Amino acid sequence: MPSFTFLHAADLHLDSPLRGLDDAAPTERIRDATRQALANLVTLAIERRVAFVLLAGDLYDGDWKDWRTGQFLVQQLARLTRESIEIVAISGNHDAEQVLTKKLRVPGMLGAGKAETRRLTNAPAAVHGQSFATQAVTDNLALGYPERIDGVFNIGLLHTACGSGEHANYAPCSVADLKRHGYDYWALGHVHTRSVLSRDPWIVFPGNIQGRHIKEEGSRGATLVTVEGDHIAVEHRALDVLRWLRLDVDVTGAAGLEAVLNRVRFALDRAVLEGEARMLAIRVTLVGACPIHADLARSPDATLQEVRAIAAEVAGPDALWIEDVHIGTRPTLDLTAMRAQPGAIGALIQALEQPVPIGAGLQAFVTDQLRRVEDALEADHPAHAIAAGHVPEHLVERARALLFAEMARR
Repeated sequence: MPSFTFLHAADLHLDSPLRGLDDAAPTERIRDATRQALANLVTLAIERRVAFVLLAGDLYDGDWKDWRTGQFLVQQLARLTRESIEIVAISGNHDAEQVLTKKLRVPGMLGAGKAETRRLTNAPAAVHGQSFATQAVTDNLALGYPERIDGVFNIGLLHTACGSGEHANYAPCSVADLKRHGYDYWALGHVHTRSVLSRDPWIVFPGNIQGRHIKEEGSRGATLVTVEGDHIAVEHRALDVLRWLRLDVDVTGAAGLEAVLNRVRFALDRAVLEGEARMLAIRVTLVGACPIHADLARSPDATLQEVRAIAAEVAGPDALWIEDVHIGTRPTLDLTAMRAQPGAIGALIQALEQPVPIGAGLQAFVTDQLRRVEDALEADHPAHAIAAGHVPEHLVERARALLFAEMARR
C-alpha cells in the first residue's frame, strides 16, 4: 500500500460565543481565536501535503449571528480544494442545531440518513461515516457502519461520547463496538480533550482545535496520521493561537504582598517561556499557608489587579492575560491547639468545621433568581449548587480560612 498522510480534526466550534469574561479581557483576540486555529489547520494540511482532511463534527457552535461564520469555513476549506486536498466531514450535535448549516454547502459533508462510505482518490483509503440528523442523537450509530473494504485503509468517522463523561452522551458506543468493524483507524469527535482510546486499531479523539475557556486548557490542535505499509504513526499537532492555563503558585510562608508577587512573577516568567510563543490566558491560584492570607482574601479584586500589573511587566497585553486570581491560601494557625481550647474559641473552631446547612428560605430565593438568569450562568456556577441544597466546598473553605485568619489577628 502506498504511503500517505492525513489530518484528523474535530470540534472547530467556529465563532464560539464568549462567556464570563470581564471588561479587561482581550475579547477580540479570544473571539478570533477559533478562526485563526482553523486557518492554521488548513495551512498545516497544505504544508504537509496531506492526502485528505477529516472533520469529525461540531464545525460550528450552534446558531450563527449571520452568514459570515459559515462563509469563513467554506473559504478556508476552499484553500484545501484548490490544493487538491480531499475533505470528508460529518456534522455533530452543535451543527445539527444550526438551521443555516443545512442551507450552506460544506465540501465533503456526509449525509445523516445512514452511514455511508466514501472512497478517496488521493490515497488508497475509504472513510465510513454519518452526520447527526438532530442535536440529541441517542442511538448507537456505530452499529450501522458498513463493513470494511479489503485492500484499502479503512477509517471510521464518528461524532460520539464513546464512554466519556466530559460531554453529553450522544451517539453512545463502546471501544468494543468500534473494534468489531475491523477498521484501521477511528476518527472521533465530540470530546474536547485529546484522548487515545486504543492503538490497535487506533481510536482517537483529537480534542478541539482551540481552547475556548479556562476549562479547555493546554495545547489544542489536530492529529496528523502517517500510513506507511502496516505502520501507522499518530501525532498531535498544536493549532491554537491562545492557550488557557491554570497555574498554582505556592506562597507558603510569604510574609507580605511583595513576597507573594515575586513568586507570581517567577511562575509567570516560566509559563511564558513554556508557552510556545502563544498568547496565554492564565488563571492564577495562590496556595499555601501564609501570614498575609487575611489581606489577600479580604480584597480579592485588589490582588487580581496587582497580579495583572505583574503580568504586564512580564510579557505585555499581547502575550499574557490574567483571566482571574483565586485565593486558595490559608492562615498560619495551629487549629488543633485552638480546637482543644476550652470555652468560646474551641467551640467556635468546632462549629466552623461542621457542614454548612442552607435554610429553606435561602434555597427558595436562589432557585427563584436562578430561573430568571439561568441561561446566562455556566453549569458550574455556585447558584446551581445552592439551589440544589448545598454550598460548594471551595466557597465554604474560603469563608472558613478568612474567619480563621481574622481570629488569628485578635
